[in-house]
Amino acid sequence: MRTTKDVVVIGGGLAGLAAAAYLGRAGRSVALVEKAHAPGGRASTQESHGFSLNLGAHALYRGGAAHEVLRELGVRFTGAAPSPSGALALDRGALHTLPSGALSLLTTGLFPLAAKIEMGRVLGSLAATNPAPLAAVPVSAWLRDAFRTPEARRFVGALVRLSTYCADDDRQSAGAALAQVQLALSHGVLYLDGGWKTLVAGLRDAAVAAGVEILTGARAAQIAAEGGAVSAVELANGDRLGAGAVLVAASPRAAAALVPASAALAAHAERAVPVRAACLDVALSRLPRQRPGFVLGIDRPLYLSVHTGAARLAPAGGAVIHTAQYSPELAGGDPERELEDLLERAQPGYRGAIVERRFLPSLIVSNAVVTAEGGGPAGRPGARVPDLDGLFLAGDWVGPTGMLADASLTSARDAASAILSRRALDRAA
Repeated sequence: MRTTKDVVVIGGGLAGLAAAAYLGRAGRSVALVEKAHAPGGRASTQESHGFSLNLGAHALYRGGAAHEVLRELGVRFTGAAPSPSGALALDRGALHTLPSGALSLLTTGLFPLAAKIEMGRVLGSLAATNPAPLAAVPVSAWLRDAFRTPEARRFVGALVRLSTYCADDDRQSAGAALAQVQLALSHGVLYLDGGWKTLVAGLRDAAVAAGVEILTGARAAQIAAEGGAVSAVELANGDRLGAGAVLVAASPRAAAALVPASAALAAHAERAVPVRAACLDVALSRLPRQRPGFVLGIDRPLYLSVHTGAARLAPAGGAVIHTAQYSPELAGGDPERELEDLLERAQPGYRGAIVERRFLPSLIVSNAVVTAEGGGPAGRPGARVPDLDGLFLAGDWVGPTGMLADASLTSARDAASAILSRRALDRAA
């Protein structure tokens, strides 16, 4: 098959679908190629026995940039914020009340008096601290220098992990991490009814309505170029899609493999260190205990949340619990056993109610840590690939805005805008 499109988008995750929808709405002919048999990528949701399980714990940041893009594209979803009531902190083997306000801070056994006094100041000042001067400072250095007591350092470090999904304190930018913590504290998150497949379906529908041709089960093998500009996308099955522009919405390594001659893409792939999590997700016929609905590890990079406490993800009486160990390659130990122990502590007897159990030992949460060495989000690659005309990027590792889905969707909008500007200039010439 040989055909020609104004734009070929490679990758059918959130970024690829959103970019394709923007381009189609602007009147461009667009083909999106996705190697899997359905779009969605890491935003896919597994359906089993009436339960909806995301690939690990997913939360949409309210008031974030992703919200704005979804609204622009007409993607509808419902959900609710998890309740902080009854949340616990796990520190050195003991469970304590997780402080979320003045009263819980006073009564929790998590901190001695000196740390409580410092934490009262910290919780009041985090929102007012300017993240910009910390962009090139590692999280580890910020925690060491900004907080006096070890308890405060551990607690703020846990908030960073919770907000960014990353425990790589020596690499991660403190400015980027603080901005993400501020977003979490000021607006909170939503757990989505039906899981993140609702976002995938909404973006897919927006793209199709805009005239985008979605090709699933189609793996891009190479991006061809002529005269220093992209000319086509060659598929693994031998098909060739001619293209005036190509947008790669995939990982840095996948992008570099498609254009081996690009020094810029090779450099991005070399620098990028993925953010990973070990995830144990369970669907239960019943919830052994109504509380706790949330547990955050303080001395260990652990997370547990009963997502059905806020979202419709299970049949009546059922529950979906997501647990995670952040950055398992750094945490050490046996993550599966540690997460099983965490589940047993929070929900004793949960094993007798298991309907579905899934362990993901090294799930990629984000394609690249936002590094202090790179100067925070501003140091990430832009939408245009400088050494090949007509080649563009989108994804959670691209662009100066936000993290996670916020970065994916805003980079998609930015890439579509850059492509449309280039095509407008081409027509004017």
